[in-house]
Order: sequence, then structure tokens, then C-alpha cells
Amino acid sequence: MKNFVVRRSLLAAAAAAVTLVGLTAPVQAQVKKDLVIGGTAGSNIDQLKQAIVPILEKKGYKVKLVEFNDYVQPNLALAQGSLNANFFQHRVYLQKFAADQKLDIVELVQGAIAPLGVYSQNRKTLEEAKVGDRVTLPNDPSNLARALVLLEQNNLVKIKPGIDPLRASEKDLAENPRKLKFIPLEAAQLPRSLGDTEYAIINGNFAISSGLKLTEAVKLEKTADHYLNVVAVKRADKDTPWAKDIEAAFRSNEYKAVVDSKFQGYAKPSFLQ
Repeated sequence: MKNFVVRRSLLAAAAAAVTLVGLTAPVQAQVKKDLVIGGTAGSNIDQLKQAIVPILEKKGYKVKLVEFNDYVQPNLALAQGSLNANFFQHRVYLQKFAADQKLDIVELVQGAIAPLGVYSQNRKTLEEAKVGDRVTLPNDPSNLARALVLLEQNNLVKIKPGIDPLRASEKDLAENPRKLKFIPLEAAQLPRSLGDTEYAIINGNFAISSGLKLTEAVKLEKTADHYLNVVAVKRADKDTPWAKDIEAAFRSNEYKAVVDSKFQGYAKPSFLQ
């Protein structure tokens, strides 16, 4: 009888331990305080360093930033789990990349972005474009379309009626009266093409990381809401406390103050206006 009581007590203790483990594991997951966030070189990683990391550190987080020089690896790293979040892309790019690669990653919150710009060492305006001028532009489909829309807004090309402007390519041009020659390149390589072409249409973060200034652009886009930068996370992480804290950091007055003082001329979501 005594052995039975001892055994029963041990079983009860074991059951209690299992119950405690079951209860504490989710709690431990919720109090995650180590974050790894990716961003591309230039203004995107600078915004994280100067504004977002200090805000998160005040909340007790230890944040590691990982800098990338392309638009592919940050999303793959996020999906594979080596990043908790990234900040480098707009909504259109994120949705297309996630669909094409079958990745379950989603938008968390919008942030500021340096506008796409046309730069040149040989022309002072777009009106000076001559027949046969070479134009380098981003080779990823969403930003290539964005560049063509910028040229259309400045009367250099015309996209065929019925073509989705978010997905337009060189093949979708109805008019190109100056017979501009388009040379798609990886976005990070565009600043290097300036000396070899008449125009280069460069993503803002890579323009800035190469030493160019927004004020030096021949023309800057008027950035539409769907081209604002977004923070991306795994869908399963979107409602975690740490993800909510990242979102709150981007919506904070502290972030707005940094953008207004150090990133002047950047396009911003309505809650930062």
C-alpha cells in the first residue's frame, strides 16, 4: 500500500511537471526579446539603425541587423527563419515575390521610402532625351513596371491600353517615340551604370548608398501608397507581441521625428504625415 502511495505521488508530480511545461512554453515564446531584422543597404538599413532599433531597445529587445545588397535574399532568409522581419520592399514586390516563391510572408506595417529617381551625368532634364538614349532600370518586374510608369508620366513612353501598370514591361509599350533603349539591371548595380548610359532609373535606397542625393535626380517619382516600404514577417508571427512592438515602433512619434529630420523628401504613409 505504501509503495502504491509513493508511486501515485510520483505520477502526480510528473503530471504536474508536464502541465507546467505545457503552460510555460507558450509564455516563454511570447517574451521573445532577441530579434534579427534584415534591410537593404542605404536608407532602409539606416532607418532601422537610427530610429527603430533604439525604440525597440528601450522596450528591452536586443536587435541584430543584417544588411543585404539584393532584393532576393532578405525574403528567403525571412521565410527560412534566419530573420524575424525585414524592411526593404514595397507591397507590390512583396506580394509578387511571395506568390512566385510560394512563401507565407506578409506585410506588417508601412514605413518611409526614398523615391525612385531618374539620374544622369549627361542630361539635365528628361526633356533633353534624344533618339536612341540608353536607359538602365531595375530588372525585377514590379520595379521595372514602376520605372516605365515614371517615364510615361513624363511623356517619354506610353503603355498599351488595358495593361496593368503594376506589371508592365518593355513589351507592353504602345509608344516609344525617342526609341529609348532599355537595359534592365539588378537594382544594386544601377548606380554604377550612370557613366555608361544617358539615364539610370535607380531605387532610392541604392541611390543613397552609392553617394547620390535625392536633390541630384533629374526627376523623382511621386510615390504611390503601394510603393511605400513595408516591414514583412512570417504570417504565423504577425500577431506575436514582438511583431506588435515592431509595428508600434514604425507608427511612433519617435520614428516620425527621425524621418522628418534625417530623411527629408522621403515618401511616408498617412500616419506619419
